[in-house]
Amino acid sequence: MSNRTILITGASAGIGAALARVYAEKGWDLILTARREPALKALAEEVWKTHGQAATVITADLADPAAPARLVEAIAERGLTVDGLINNAGFSRTDGFLSTDPAAHDAMLQVMLLAPVALSRLLMPGMVQRGFGRIINVASLAGHMPATGGDTLYGPIKSFLIKASQGLWLEARGTGVHVTALCPGYTLTEFHDVNGSREEVSAAYPAWMWQTAEHVARVGYEACEANRPQVTPGAVNNVMKALARLLPNSAALKMVGGHAERLDRL
Repeated sequence: MSNRTILITGASAGIGAALARVYAEKGWDLILTARREPALKALAEEVWKTHGQAATVITADLADPAAPARLVEAIAERGLTVDGLINNAGFSRTDGFLSTDPAAHDAMLQVMLLAPVALSRLLMPGMVQRGFGRIINVASLAGHMPATGGDTLYGPIKSFLIKASQGLWLEARGTGVHVTALCPGYTLTEFHDVNGSREEVSAAYPAWMWQTAEHVARVGYEACEANRPQVTPGAVNNVMKALARLLPNSAALKMVGGHAERLDRL
């Protein structure tokens, strides 16, 4: 397995960094990309010292539509072959659709929807040709739930990732390429610090609803190795997913509307 190499976007922190550590532990070399080079270099040094796995750092801003092609070109110039891809980079805006700068919406769509599609299209043919590949699209429990106000585009984007992963899984059957949508619920990362909702969500939901990034990463790794098209870590999250699927639309929307109102009151 030491010859296998996986590309991880958004690898500088959170679930992306946790997935990097899990894959290094399992004997994979890494290609780490994000905007913050110092954090990537620190992670690369950590996995080398801890697991003896090589980690190549390539900074990229996936909000640029040209970034996926440039990233793949930079990987090829280094003589590296991508055997696995983790589309993890992402963020959200919680100020409401009308209060958010349209440029931020464009960036969300580019980073979380269009870049995963582009990278999958660029890298998956080589995986199929070689008869081996792993793709994890980091979606969210939000992708299974009715959309909420505030972070209006986040849930729909994650729903797209789930459906796209299912389609890729179907197309990849029998090729040796595994595709999995990883759908975590509330996870202890800096994600909520970046969008400014850390205090609100921490106060709104008890500790037992939260998971660690390491747990989510291990569940994602195991599901992809088992070639499961989708996995949602945590019993509570699976109950919520089932409720959202079974409830009438009006009731489900009321449920997530109550969630938004609780955050607004805090």
